[in-house]
Amino acid sequence: METVTDIKMIETTNPATGKKISSYKYMTDDQVDTIINDSHEAFLNWKIKSYEERGNIIKAIGNELQNYKNELSQLMTDEMGKLLEQSNQEVDLCSGICEYSADNAAEFLKNEERELTDGGKGIVTYSPIGIIYGIQPWNYPSYQVIRYAIVNLMAGNSVLLKHASNVTGTALLLETIFETAGLPKGLFKVLVIEHDQSDTIIKHTYVRGITLTGSSGAGKKIGQKATAELKKSVLELGSNDAYIILDDADLEVAVKMCVKGRIYNNGETCIAAKRFIAVDSIYEEFRDAFVKAMKDLKVGDPSKEDSEMGPMARKDLRETLHEQVEKSVSKGAKILCGGEIPSGEGYYYPATVLENVNTGQPAYDDELFGPVAALIRAKDEDDAMRIANDSRFGLGGGIFSTDIERATKLAENHFDTGMVFINSFGLAEPSMPFGGVKDSGFGREHGGFGIKEFVNVKSILIPDA
Repeated sequence: METVTDIKMIETTNPATGKKISSYKYMTDDQVDTIINDSHEAFLNWKIKSYEERGNIIKAIGNELQNYKNELSQLMTDEMGKLLEQSNQEVDLCSGICEYSADNAAEFLKNEERELTDGGKGIVTYSPIGIIYGIQPWNYPSYQVIRYAIVNLMAGNSVLLKHASNVTGTALLLETIFETAGLPKGLFKVLVIEHDQSDTIIKHTYVRGITLTGSSGAGKKIGQKATAELKKSVLELGSNDAYIILDDADLEVAVKMCVKGRIYNNGETCIAAKRFIAVDSIYEEFRDAFVKAMKDLKVGDPSKEDSEMGPMARKDLRETLHEQVEKSVSKGAKILCGGEIPSGEGYYYPATVLENVNTGQPAYDDELFGPVAALIRAKDEDDAMRIANDSRFGLGGGIFSTDIERATKLAENHFDTGMVFINSFGLAEPSMPFGGVKDSGFGREHGGFGIKEFVNVKSILIPDA
């Protein structure tokens, strides 16, 4: 018989106060096994539904997200510290993904007919494969889930979710929203589990695909485990995205967008702007305006309308970020603003700008997952692009120039990343592919690409009569 001390629990904490929100009991192995079997049975019924039938339910999920918007947004803000306004924006994006996926899945996955080289007809079909297991992070507690779950449900698969423990409440509320919208039981299920249990799930026969959003270190481990089981995986990993400011940039636009690109979601975004590379002729002017804008940011309670940045999601994440700043300074970087852990409750960290950033420093080489910006001076356009690509990562990047054709050619021909933003900063767009190269992972989500990641591309060959 279990005693209170035997029961393993997850506790969630409000990063704005450091106080406990709630606690959740881990599932047993038997419970997990039952969930997987139920998910497989649900898949067998779901896979034969028409796109219209699936789409009606997916659109209902989008509507139900709006019905729960206030509750869901506040919970996300309470669990991970994002601004309440940005939590509301996240819910709207999730509803938009439901609408877009429901409207376009049939076209993305329609059969293709081809002529065979020796006569006859070929048909290419895209068939669902089974359970898709998602391991998701805390920084966009709803969007990260919706991004992979909705397209896979539209494709005819079923979905399991292991969410980050500090946003367990959000995960379970999403499950309630899906079921309230009419999604058949078993098709979307949250697993409140430990890492060892997760490894067992990857090996399960009924689990056919694994998708992870997380660090490059986590991606290597999960990628190896999936490959060992000969299972398809999609890895959306971290980055230290570079934003290039060219000599003809509109400085007002560049500063505004670079600040937003660095501190949106409290700076805790894989595709956030992290390295800012300005050409020599404009560097000092950009630096001075950028530092002033970062200094002027109001950091405070994420539930209050006048706050422009909230706390970091966890205490250990703040400690790691501060260590990266201190190590960068010890290797020659200079702090222009911020860089100190404030006193008081909560896990706040100031908007911070580093100068004299070079190779060998965490601010240059690694991902700083929080509101710390690295300024780098480049000799010219070619040097700026060289520095931007001098990274083991390759998720996103940005170019600021009033010459859109020039910027577009640089993005197309030279930027070694999965996404490039011109005169703007990186946010998800359902109609465009999302993903990276190098240590930022592989595979794509959104834009009609994500829905094809976990389907069987099946050839049917019919000879001439």
